[in-house]
Amino acid sequence: MATLGLSDTEKAQIEEFRQDVVEPSRTQLVIVDFWAEWCGPCKQLGPVIEKVCADYASKGVKLVKVDVDQNGFIASQFRVQSIPTVYAVFQGQPVADLSQARTEGQLKQMLDQLLKQLPIESEEKSQALEIAPLIAMGEESLAAGDAERALSIFDQIDAMVPDHAEIASGRARALTALGRLDEAEAVLAALPAEVAKDQAIDRARAAIALARDARPVADLSVVEAKVAADPDDHEARFELAGGLMANGDRDGAAEALLEIVRRDREWHEGAARAQLLTLFEAVGLEDPWVSAQRRRLSQILFA
Repeated sequence: MATLGLSDTEKAQIEEFRQDVVEPSRTQLVIVDFWAEWCGPCKQLGPVIEKVCADYASKGVKLVKVDVDQNGFIASQFRVQSIPTVYAVFQGQPVADLSQARTEGQLKQMLDQLLKQLPIESEEKSQALEIAPLIAMGEESLAAGDAERALSIFDQIDAMVPDHAEIASGRARALTALGRLDEAEAVLAALPAEVAKDQAIDRARAAIALARDARPVADLSVVEAKVAADPDDHEARFELAGGLMANGDRDGAAEALLEIVRRDREWHEGAARAQLLTLFEAVGLEDPWVSAQRRRLSQILFA
């Protein structure tokens, strides 16, 4: 904003706005709330904006409240005609009008969209970059069958970043692989509601469910003989799948379940297909192995 011909008061408003809004907006998303003490709707909306911005502070969101009675020049520059008026500012420019957001959910939805589109610097992003290699190390240990080492890694990261979905999922799945199912469930039960909704937690729940269902079979050859003698003995084949899962043979388990679906997709109200989907979720829906097995399932279902 040019200052030529402006009064000292207007210059002071510009300088304060530069320090509070323009400079922070170089790297952060600054929410500017134009309000006034006499404005009833402002008093209703204010606490909602304050709560959401506090919740999103670690994501790089900052709230600045501008009293239009004390900052009339700034309000005029933004062409504020009614209040409350709420703008999102990035790199010194308004990037969105948030004035229509009246609920916490609406405001969060709009902020989430902006944060996906803009290169906002935040504590959360820095932290994510820092822990990503550690999470990958834990996942690699789990994939290699070293659940003890995986649990140790995830425990250490959890001490750094508690209530993190991917870390909690890794801890729970490592505990599950070690047969400590009650502890795994306790990890998930202790999570905040918002974190518990994450897809990574669904993966851990699926792993626990599979472990609960999988029953070790003392001698798989006996069950295999039953299946060989009667290929339509789906109960035996389902038992075989559970035994293979208990032994960590996901390929064999998937093959057995797919064969049940191929022969009788409605057996036990689609139990084999449901177990397959749980297996897919436990392995991870983005895993290439899951993608290949899902294609096989689709070919059977839509043949």
